[in-house]
Amino acid sequence: MIGRLTGVVAEKAPPQILMDCHGVGYEVWVPMSTFYHLPAMGESTTLLTHFVVREDAQILFGFLSAGERDAFRQLIKISGVGPRTALGILSGLSVSDLAQAIQSQDAHFLVKIPGIGKKTAERLLLELKGKLDWLGEPTGLDKKDQQGEKADVLQALVALGYSEKEAQLALKSLPLELSVSEGIKWALKSLST
Repeated sequence: MIGRLTGVVAEKAPPQILMDCHGVGYEVWVPMSTFYHLPAMGESTTLLTHFVVREDAQILFGFLSAGERDAFRQLIKISGVGPRTALGILSGLSVSDLAQAIQSQDAHFLVKIPGIGKKTAERLLLELKGKLDWLGEPTGLDKKDQQGEKADVLQALVALGYSEKEAQLALKSLPLELSVSEGIKWALKSLST
């Protein structure tokens, strides 16, 4: 019903945010993977959403990527996995890591996520086998390479005397296609403004 929201981030209270969309405030539940990449409060963003209607509630879940939303939708189809559990899974794993765990049938990897026991992990592996393969496929650079490059930029900023918190804030809106050296230059510009 509601497929996408574009608006200003008005409040942040993990795992929930409030988005102001032209005067209407939407409470949106987001996985931590999305939460950490949201812009600062007062800035605009777009979230892909999934709307859940129950007898006692109407809940909106938001995601920065189509892969996260698609993985969420696959997870909630599984018996015993509700929206909150699916949100917890996506907060603990990236979509590509989840797809890789499913491909390799690694239950131990899934059990590390809070709230996921051995039986639930085995059910996830069984029911999602072959369904998330395409979600783990990278677009452009491999996601792990991107994370590695971000980590290198973060280390460089800390070595230059910035606190880790300042460096992480600068990296939030770092464009994915930048190399490490370009990323450092971009982050330094961001920190100087």
